[in-house]
Amino acid sequence: MKVKVIGAGGIGSALLATLPRFMRYRLPEVELWIIDGDRYEERNAERQVFDEEGNKAEVTARRIARDFPALVVRAVPEYVTDDSAVRLIREGDVVLAGVDNHKTRKILSDRVAELSSALVISGGNELTTGGIQVYWRESGEDATLPLTNQYHPEIAHPKDLLPTEHCTEQAVVAPQLLPMNSMVAAVMMNAFYAWLKKKLDYDEVYIDIVTNMVRSVNRREKTAAVLVA
Repeated sequence: MKVKVIGAGGIGSALLATLPRFMRYRLPEVELWIIDGDRYEERNAERQVFDEEGNKAEVTARRIARDFPALVVRAVPEYVTDDSAVRLIREGDVVLAGVDNHKTRKILSDRVAELSSALVISGGNELTTGGIQVYWRESGEDATLPLTNQYHPEIAHPKDLLPTEHCTEQAVVAPQLLPMNSMVAAVMMNAFYAWLKKKLDYDEVYIDIVTNMVRSVNRREKTAAVLVA
């Protein structure tokens, strides 16, 4: 197993503020990969954890390697595409995705569907609401629904672009809040822990930081119930 964090921006940097410590003491033999083709810039400082400007994967990997020298950390300074997903996501991987576009989420879901065993936990959010999705494959079977399930046509049929398909300056950046990014990251960590303990029994979690609501849903069971009925 390797743990691969895809996206080290708002959600990813919040996740990577705690995940390395957890892995150092609970999963010391597991490699941590950080995958992101974007760069940290001063304008990111409000929501993202970094100590120098530069490629997000490389900057974050250097910081983690310094703070946790016993942890094996690898930086991959590139975006996930249809082609690179085959090389970057392999059998038995745990993928924690904090990406900001549906097209990348579809690529991740489609790639996991090709594997016998793998896990992707995908987080995303608007300003004060958000959530996570879990797609888990085990022994050639879907333990949860793919990210591209019937409840998420926006992922199954994405209309947005990959970061590699537009200039960064042309990308529309939606307003984000640090508390929201941090909450999504924490719920992703919770799901990862539940999976490690073999107690993961949901495939989505909805979050609202204004009402302080966190609600898990098992879409696969609901879908199965409808099909039986």
